[in-house]
Amino acid sequence: MTNIDPNIQAKANAWLNGKIDEESKSQIRSLIDQNPSELTDSFYQDLEFGTGGLRGLMGVGTNRMNVYTVGMATQGLANYLLKCFPGETIRVAITHDCRINNTLFATTTANVLTANGIQVLYFKEMRPTPMLSFAVRHYACKSGVMITASHNPKEYNGYKAYWDDGAQVVAPHDKKIIEEVKKITSFDDVNWNKNDELFRYIGEDFDEVYLKLVKDLSLAPDAIAANKDMPIVFSPIHGASGKMVPMALRAFGFENINIVKEQSEPDGNFPTVIYPNPEEAEALTLSLKLGKEVGADLVLACDPDGDRYAAAVPNDSGEFELLNGNQTGAFLTYYLLSQWKKSGKLNGNQFMVNTIVTTELIDKICEGFGVTCYSVLTGFKNIAAIIKDLEGKETFIGGGEESYGYLVGDFVRDKDGVSACAMVAEAMAYYKTEGKTVFDVLADIYAQFGFYKESLISVTKKGKDGAEQIQALMTDFRHHPPSEMNGVKVVKIVDVKESTVKDLTTGKSEKLDMDKSNVMQFYLADGSKISARPSGTEPKIKYYFSVNAQLSSITEYRKVEAELNERLEGLKRYFS
Repeated sequence: MTNIDPNIQAKANAWLNGKIDEESKSQIRSLIDQNPSELTDSFYQDLEFGTGGLRGLMGVGTNRMNVYTVGMATQGLANYLLKCFPGETIRVAITHDCRINNTLFATTTANVLTANGIQVLYFKEMRPTPMLSFAVRHYACKSGVMITASHNPKEYNGYKAYWDDGAQVVAPHDKKIIEEVKKITSFDDVNWNKNDELFRYIGEDFDEVYLKLVKDLSLAPDAIAANKDMPIVFSPIHGASGKMVPMALRAFGFENINIVKEQSEPDGNFPTVIYPNPEEAEALTLSLKLGKEVGADLVLACDPDGDRYAAAVPNDSGEFELLNGNQTGAFLTYYLLSQWKKSGKLNGNQFMVNTIVTTELIDKICEGFGVTCYSVLTGFKNIAAIIKDLEGKETFIGGGEESYGYLVGDFVRDKDGVSACAMVAEAMAYYKTEGKTVFDVLADIYAQFGFYKESLISVTKKGKDGAEQIQALMTDFRHHPPSEMNGVKVVKIVDVKESTVKDLTTGKSEKLDMDKSNVMQFYLADGSKISARPSGTEPKIKYYFSVNAQLSSITEYRKVEAELNERLEGLKRYFS
């Protein structure tokens, strides 16, 4: 029999002797008897309430998503809200997506909040994350909670906390909430005595409020009217966007919308995909199949909580090609700025935002239109923070991040897959009236601003050992940085954690004016950029690759693209 670490055994015993349900106790006993390694992973640490909230595997134990860890996190959030707003009416909006146990975790959150005298506005039906963000602001809530694990595998769930501006919590509230959560050392510290008088539902009438604002984003209604029959395929991948995206497309004026029936019903088991992640081509298999059947001009899909979207369009050969988040981000940025310029609305008081691992092509496009583009740390909460800081001073047009997240307008303060799907469809309709495809437009962009291509490697390292390996990798990058990658000299290193920018050609260093984060970036002599970043929500380290070249002629599009792909593959092989 495998020996169990005494500390792990003590934590497990505390649960066995505590006031938890008998089924959970049975699961703990089973792990002790039959799976000590799983017991260790379930109890070796407390599931961390980080700056993005909770996310982890579902199951019993301190390092798992369950009603007890959710309740403890909510008690910490409640304590902080009560400290921040003494004597005030405190409201919190709550919703969830389709995941297993989502209703259980959402109602647990609501129960603990009401037990602490906090009003809860609870969506009667599951809704996408952007609607939760908007509801926080619309109903003047002090906070919001979205129960979701985004695009993670079905075994995961999560808890995203929002502040009164509709954005996920940022400094100083993020760290202060974390401090309050850490003070809750036992589920006995949680007030479980719910108060139903403080609970009320958000009904379907709220959908119309949100959809009106989405519709108001439209910039080219005439183009949509001319292409209202443009075949569009959409899949919510079993998630929460199955109702809202089709409604948004119809609100814009599109009529030929084809839903992937096999993926239309919410299902936390995600039975038709390996991972419910629109970044993965496999997740769009059924969507592309339907796209071929109906001759679609555009295939769209959202992740389970509806904040991220993916798009696929027919290429020169008539085969569907999945656009990555950088391509759709550049495409949307160019469309938005072109329309704003065409209507005479650009006056130097507008801005856009992207993240440090998103394509620099967006910066180049903004520069070309004379619009400021702010670059922030990864995470949409950082984009939202810029919007909040400049509210009433400058006008936010749009912005996003490479991981298929985009936001148009500022009534939502998180990425919005619903409005992004509608805007991508509108942009396609507009360029269709000009006789151009998406790739024609991208070629125009590349010829004007430079041909940029990006790729990504995600390396998963599970459990306690995996977390330690990831930290060791980042430590090695800092203390033994490479002098070349794939035969190309490294000329600059940016260490966001240490706030330094080092020019290796001159040996000079300067301070980086940005919040600290565990990110390293390497710039090569050929213009390539590689970023290494441990994920804040998953047991992964991610490597982001960006290469670029000049596109002298649109006829050279595929040739230059192949050359850039070869450079990307070389860098990926180097890191593999």
